[in-house]
Amino acid sequence: NKFSSGVSPSTITLSTATPPTTPSRFTLVDYGVCILLLVVSLAIGLFYARRGRGQDTVRQFLLADRSMGSLPVALSLLATFQSAVALLGVPGEIYRSGTEYWFLGCSYFLGLLVPAHIFIPIFYRLNISSAYEYLELRFTKVVRLCGTLTFIFQMVMRILLCYLLTVTGFDLWGSVLALGIVCTVYTSLGGLKAVIWTDVFQTVVMLLGQLAVVIVGAVKVGGLRHVWDVAAQHGRISGIDLNPDPFVRHTFWSLSFGGVFMMLSLYGVNQAQVQRYLSSRSEKTAILSCYAVFPCQQVVLCVGCLIGLVMFVYDLDHPLAPEQAQVSSDQMVLYFVMEVLGELPGLPGLFVACLFSGSLSTISSAFNSLATVTIEDLIRPHFLSISEQRATLISKVLAVVYGLVCLGMAYISSLMGPVLQAAISIFGMVGGPLLGLFCLGIFFPCANSTGAVVGLLAGLIMAFWIGIGSMVSSMTSNTVLPPHNGTGFPSYRNTTDVTMTTMMPSAVFRPTGLQRFYSLSYLWYSAHNSTTVIVVGLLVSFLTGGTRGQPPNPQTIYPVLPRLFALLPISCRNRLPCRDYCQDLSYETDKIPEKISNGKLTGCGKEELVVIPEQGHIQEDHGHAFILQETSL
Repeated sequence: NKFSSGVSPSTITLSTATPPTTPSRFTLVDYGVCILLLVVSLAIGLFYARRGRGQDTVRQFLLADRSMGSLPVALSLLATFQSAVALLGVPGEIYRSGTEYWFLGCSYFLGLLVPAHIFIPIFYRLNISSAYEYLELRFTKVVRLCGTLTFIFQMVMRILLCYLLTVTGFDLWGSVLALGIVCTVYTSLGGLKAVIWTDVFQTVVMLLGQLAVVIVGAVKVGGLRHVWDVAAQHGRISGIDLNPDPFVRHTFWSLSFGGVFMMLSLYGVNQAQVQRYLSSRSEKTAILSCYAVFPCQQVVLCVGCLIGLVMFVYDLDHPLAPEQAQVSSDQMVLYFVMEVLGELPGLPGLFVACLFSGSLSTISSAFNSLATVTIEDLIRPHFLSISEQRATLISKVLAVVYGLVCLGMAYISSLMGPVLQAAISIFGMVGGPLLGLFCLGIFFPCANSTGAVVGLLAGLIMAFWIGIGSMVSSMTSNTVLPPHNGTGFPSYRNTTDVTMTTMMPSAVFRPTGLQRFYSLSYLWYSAHNSTTVIVVGLLVSFLTGGTRGQPPNPQTIYPVLPRLFALLPISCRNRLPCRDYCQDLSYETDKIPEKISNGKLTGCGKEELVVIPEQGHIQEDHGHAFILQETSL
């Protein structure tokens, strides 16, 4: 979910909370900056809508005609990753608990390396438009449908949370309508190319807004060196906590390893990100974009941490009023920003435009990906005779429909109060089960469709069980939240942008039984839920006979054993009983079949796969044998 620099662990206040009184410091210049952001975003969409006239194809609208370079794709990936929640939540977390959250950056390396070399090649070479088309190629239409519906629920709920967050003191529905209308217009008219280029513009605005806060705030408190020294004196510069306890909210292990699974659920299998990979002009470009986003994420995470430290030092010299000190950490960031930047016309508007940019990039990506999965996974497989022009028109209409539906649902949700909003946050916890479903298909050739469906259901049940249990546990608790512990829901991109905290008393209190289970760190949610899908899926597949007689298409499998055995010395490989098929396999990209409109591959018979053993000569018809041999092993 946003797709943090990944996750925003702070407690986020929804629209029912009383907003901070920021408009009194807003000048006409500030309002002009915010309006300019919306106008430029809209203009980019209209520009690409006009430029693309006469080329109305699904490929162009949903995949930008596969013509994008690595830099705009990388910045779009980053923008989809960033949201208003992350822009507020990361500084709030650092302010409350210190810099330990920065170690989440350690998870970015594996979280991007695995998608770059496993997920992207498989998706790109299959020539698909939707990540969920892979599930039909690997399993069946039923699995594809289950994955698609799960994703739609996830993204719709995430859009609602973006709408319902109170990010400024503006009239709530004025902001919601402005964001919703602008997003709907430029997404439905300009397609993915407009979404990517607006993401590039909005990424620049987000970075400028954050840098303005860091620079002006640091100057007011005496410089960054003074900020670092004071934060260290007060224990806000955290060391490496090697505590292996998964029930501790933040440790090095939960941040650097639990965070990998959250990154994989976002950058590996989430349609909003996969669609950007597929829009690249080549597979190499897609992989380069994945690498390029890594340093960008580190920069954004470091800037967010600096804002939190500057905020902490500034608060020591300029304490907040008692009523302000009681608000959630994300609203406290807003108080700080308006206090620091309020004397400089235009800068408060720049920061609010920065928050608007986060919401715009999140919502537009969601609309485009929802339109894609709906047309590719729910409509075209059942209506094979739809022309390209009509399919493109339907895609544009779907983007508009999703925009209007989400606006209506946001209004209804705001009237029904925090109970419904808490339920919405639980629906966002489906990133882990979806990751487990794709990993089950890619890494385990013995998994069948029955195991995939049952495993996905088991993962969703586990996710909702932990989510509801944690929510009920926090509601029934009458204790006070300490700054260094608690459990929250991870962000959208992986799951949701709202975090629910498990309350614990300031005195030493160790929950037992289910209470302890519900206090599992939110950073392990994706790992726990995806593992549940894989374990249950493999068990059910074993009990139902695996894939005997119907081996999966080798192009949908990543050959784990050959890749691992290739790392061994030749002398060790020669001693293995499976040495005849443990060589590293490589696919010839010109042998990859084309996809027809119903999401199936043409001509994917046994003769199509070409494997190149180490000896260098070409052998054919070994694909299915390889799958069966690896399964039996």
